[in-house]
Amino acid sequence: MQPTGCGNIFRFEDVARYGERDSLRKAINSAAAVHDLFESIQRAMTAQETHLSEALLLKATNYLFDYLWSQREEYIASGAPLPSRHQQALQSFFSPALLERVRIVELRGRRIPPPPFYQEARAAGIENLPELTHMASLTFMDVIVFSDHLDARRLFHALIHATQFYVLGLAHYADLFVRAFLRTGAHFMVPLESHAFSMEAEFAVNPGNAFSVEERVRWWMLEGRY
Repeated sequence: MQPTGCGNIFRFEDVARYGERDSLRKAINSAAAVHDLFESIQRAMTAQETHLSEALLLKATNYLFDYLWSQREEYIASGAPLPSRHQQALQSFFSPALLERVRIVELRGRRIPPPPFYQEARAAGIENLPELTHMASLTFMDVIVFSDHLDARRLFHALIHATQFYVLGLAHYADLFVRAFLRTGAHFMVPLESHAFSMEAEFAVNPGNAFSVEERVRWWMLEGRY
């Protein structure tokens, strides 16, 4: 019994048994060709999207690399060595070589302007970019710039990033940051940042419980957690 209003309905078995063989073969071949065509189009679209994504990643990574390097070069001349009291207080967490190499800049209320590529990034649909002008400190490799005055907890956080730069290298750091940011869409969700916040919080709760930041950074790198 066929449903009302559905017209003539044929089972596949009936079509195979009573249908004209040549017509059926032509129809099957045509359908297969259409299927193959759309599969090819889908593969081409996927390849194009992947290519565009990699192109965007590479472009964004290069922008970040150039920005971090240029800011480091801009501020290093005015940077001062880390005060000895801070070196002594933090030597149980960071290597003496890093503490000696780092330079500190205090802007005393001034703010670092947004990176020049932010406008282009927003035009490309990238949202939630880190608001650098509102950050208490920024680390440009071995140069730490404080918007106001040096603060012990903020210094600890910034030195973690300096350690990440040292262990990972600028190019790898930039690549990891960009990929994680575009994947998560949030600055604080980037593993490089979340790891720094985690160790900073541990230090704030118990500054007497020493641990090696460099060892932890290297462990995360080897584990592929960044």
